Amino acid sequence: MAILVTGGLGYIGSHTCVELLEAGHEVVVIDSLVNSKREVLNRIHAVTGKQVAFAFADLLDRSAVTRVFQEHAIEGVLHFAGLKAVGESVREPLRYYHTNLTGTLTLCEVMQEFNVRRLVFSSSATVYGAQERVPLVEDLEKQPVNPYGRTKAMIEDILADLYRSDERWNIALLRYFNPVGAHKSGKMGEDPSGTPQNLMPYITQVAIGKRKELSVYGQDYPTQDGTGVRDYIHVMDLAAGHLQALEWVLRGVGIDAFNLGTGVGYSVFDVIGAFEKASGIKIPVRVTARRAGDVAVSYADPTKAEGVLNWRATHGLDEMCEDAWRWQLHNPHGYDG
Repeated sequence: MAILVTGGLGYIGSHTCVELLEAGHEVVVIDSLVNSKREVLNRIHAVTGKQVAFAFADLLDRSAVTRVFQEHAIEGVLHFAGLKAVGESVREPLRYYHTNLTGTLTLCEVMQEFNVRRLVFSSSATVYGAQERVPLVEDLEKQPVNPYGRTKAMIEDILADLYRSDERWNIALLRYFNPVGAHKSGKMGEDPSGTPQNLMPYITQVAIGKRKELSVYGQDYPTQDGTGVRDYIHVMDLAAGHLQALEWVLRGVGIDAFNLGTGVGYSVFDVIGAFEKASGIKIPVRVTARRAGDVAVSYADPTKAEGVLNWRATHGLDEMCEDAWRWQLHNPHGYDG
């Protein structure tokens, strides 16, 4: 029996494939390569010594998804596939709603057709939106503030309705915070297409000389240094969380949501300082105006994941920065190098 990983060549999906393979699972990946590179297949093999079965397809293509289930005995699904840039979702909301919602509906319909009802969904802390309290706990009301976050919240609701209609489904909704870092080997890491939308890859591209300076959006928040505070989590901790969530749904226990975060908030300047320490490189910074929709402080309460999934983050900020820099230094042009 195999585990299907949709979007398995993306940043988090690929690192999770490594965890799955090293845990002894057979892995099948379906990926459209919209936000990923085929070279990742070679890197997964280089790191693990094992191969994954790969289908180049889009979840919007129902016949292609069906063919994957026909060709492989799928036991459970880790669902990462989807568009993921907050700013882009504001500019192209219809594309985001169509891709993320319709892709998930197609996947679930095909799963149902083949009697596969074990699903781990890649949700996001963006479902919380701007909350008055931190740390964020899973029972807070969802109030996303952008189309990307709303697609995640909507999919959570769709999956909850699916479970209520048929309690044979077992579903984990993983709300993770700010993924950073890379595999220890330096062979796998974050390789964004175009301009990075997240802090860490932008810092590493400035450090490697691809970009002139880092823009810091706002230094007037009510935080210790005026910059936004976020919960940064190592991508390998996230991958381990997905493995634990998979084991949970394979045991057959219903539906639930879990935060995957460290429970610690770091400011933008905290991250910059830690990266400068890890790399020995000074990062030039330009402070600009706040971005619309950004909140001052956001970090997780990961207690539930530790208690139910037996998972907790083990990598600190220094290690996140060291691993991100090792990846960028060894791969200055990302996977295209």
